[in-house]
Amino acid sequence: MELSQTIASLSGSIRMEKGCRRCDFCQSIEDENRLFLLEEWDTQENLMTHLKSEHFRVLRGAMNLLREPYEMTFHTVFYPAGMEAI
Repeated sequence: MELSQTIASLSGSIRMEKGCRRCDFCQSIEDENRLFLLEEWDTQENLMTHLKSEHFRVLRGAMNLLREPYEMTFHTVFYPAGMEAI
């Protein structure tokens, strides 16, 4: 519950960071203990700045309190020239 409250309170601030396109916090409908935080960044530079930010430090600190290990996955997406609008 505390982790959910921490993430929910941070998500608005994260959305305001330079380059943040998306910050969605979700809970699985099949397992209430599965939480997902989806962030999308416009450039790798802005993502790296976020990963060094106070917001991310607080988030990681909260996640370290979990009983089970957490998974963090990064996906890189690029758009070939002319494909940006699709």
